[in-house]
Formats: sequence, C-alpha cells, structure tokens
Amino acid sequence: MSRARGALCRPASPGRGPGRAAAAAAAAAPRARPHPRPALPAALPGLRPDDVFIAVKTTRKNHGPRLRLLLRTWISRARRQHSTLTFPFLQLAGGHVINTNCSAVRTRQALCCKMSVEYDKFIESGRKWFCHVDDDNYVNPESLLHLLSTFSPSQDIYLGRPSLDHPIEATERVQGGGTATTVKFWFATGGAGFCLSRGLALKMSPWASLGSFMSTAERVRLPDDCTVGYIVEGLLGARLLHSPLFHSHLENLQGLPRDTVLQQVTLSYGGPENPHNVVSVAGVFSLQQDPTRFKSIHCLLYPDTAWCPRQGDPTSR
Repeated sequence: MSRARGALCRPASPGRGPGRAAAAAAAAAPRARPHPRPALPAALPGLRPDDVFIAVKTTRKNHGPRLRLLLRTWISRARRQHSTLTFPFLQLAGGHVINTNCSAVRTRQALCCKMSVEYDKFIESGRKWFCHVDDDNYVNPESLLHLLSTFSPSQDIYLGRPSLDHPIEATERVQGGGTATTVKFWFATGGAGFCLSRGLALKMSPWASLGSFMSTAERVRLPDDCTVGYIVEGLLGARLLHSPLFHSHLENLQGLPRDTVLQQVTLSYGGPENPHNVVSVAGVFSLQQDPTRFKSIHCLLYPDTAWCPRQGDPTSR
C-alpha cells in the first residue's frame, strides 16, 4: 500500500534569514511564548503508476502471436503498474508471471479460475486499483491513470464497457435446492477490459477470494466477466460506470474517430474471422507491417521507442 505523503518542513537556507542588526534586536527582546501553528491538512497523494495492478489474461497458444506484441509495446511502458500475466501451463522467470494452473480450454470454469487468481493476486498486492485486460488489448497507461485519478479508490468504483445494450438476466441458484430467482445486472465485458477500486474489491471478498469466485460463478452459471458484474450489482448493489474509453474486438473499431484513438484507455483488433476490424491510424507502419495497428499506436504515443521509425522514415526496423 502506498504511504501517505505529508508536507516536509525544510530549514531556511543560509543567507536568507534577517540581517545581523535585526537578529541582535530579536535576541534582546523578551521571548514571547511560541504560538502553535494551525495543523495543516494532510496532502492527498496523487495516483501513481504503481498504484494500479493490471492483469493480462492469456494462454499458451497466444504467447507467440499476441503476448510478444504486448511485451514489446504497452507492457514495456507499464512495468511499474505491476502488469501481471496470468496463464496456465507455463512458468517463466520473473515476478510478474503467474502460472494459474487453470485449464487451457476456453470454458466457463477455466475463465473463472483465471479471474479468481487475478483477484487474489490483486488483494495480496495492496494496490489501489485492479484492472483486467485480455491479450488482444492495447492499454494506454497514461489514459488509464488519468481516468482512474478522477475517482477515489476507497469508493465503490466499477469501470468498463458493456457488450450489450441492456442488463443481463440470469437464474440465481440457491444451495440446498431452494427456489431459484432471477437477477438482472450490467457487466463490463472482459474483452474490452475493466477496473475495480480497492474499496469495492474488498467488499467482494466473501464471494470472490480464495476460490470463492468459482463457486459464486456456479450460482449463475456465467463466465468470469459476467460473474464480476453479478457480484458488484446483483449482490453488493453497486453500479457499473459505463465508459466509452474501453474497446473490444466486438465493436466496429474502424468507426472510432481517428483523432480520438490516442485518448482511449484500451483498444483491440479483429480476430481471424474479421481481421480488418482495426482502428484507423495514419502513417508509421503499413497495414501489412502492422495488421493489429498496435505498433503504430505505440509509436504515435511514444515516438522515442528504439524500434519506431524516425520522422520521415516510412520503413520499420
């Protein structure tokens, strides 16, 4: 957890005090009883990059085509934000890679298993914000930090973009064969990424920590991102804050105005079934050189990156 940063009282610099005559007069005068200074309010610490825990969900088959691209682009700029990669069946050196021991099959249970590990690792970290993204997301760390800094991490904040235009409806099963009920709630799609404040995440603990997330998911038979929405809205009564700054491959990414691309928090790209669904950015790399547009976005945001073409050089390195 971050330490509170208060104001520091510094001694006056030599030569900046009163003159010798004034000092002598002050010494000769009767000493007044020191008047206590009024207490100053503690300075509120600003949000720092290492206040944010970013979990990237991936799997072995995507380590080559997807993960290498993320490591080369936005993850290289978000190291201090504790960007943690969660995936099954692979253990790499370094403290930011977590082997979840979850199944590599894309099932509801496997997805919830990974989210359960992400949640527990965030709680252990003591950080202020938890953000989940997928391995086909580009995260703009500066935009993310700016967005989160407008909220208090002690409040109930759940930020993201729903994939539906209406709340989801699910059947809530009761242990012991009791009467099932219907529950409606919004959820932020994991494909675009979402963020939770620490205050809200701690309240989720009875239904999310130490494996409880998977049993909670079984109550509504829904995947990981839906289960997060179920806990937040259906069980805790908090609300999803819809944000247009998160984007998944399910959207028409080409329709995103070109002059707003660099202000978004997350971006994505189309899969094999729709490879041309990518954001429109000018220059830097051609579509053949950069089919996801992630390299071009990164070089527009961080032109000092070593492998980015210099201005006027149309070729990549």
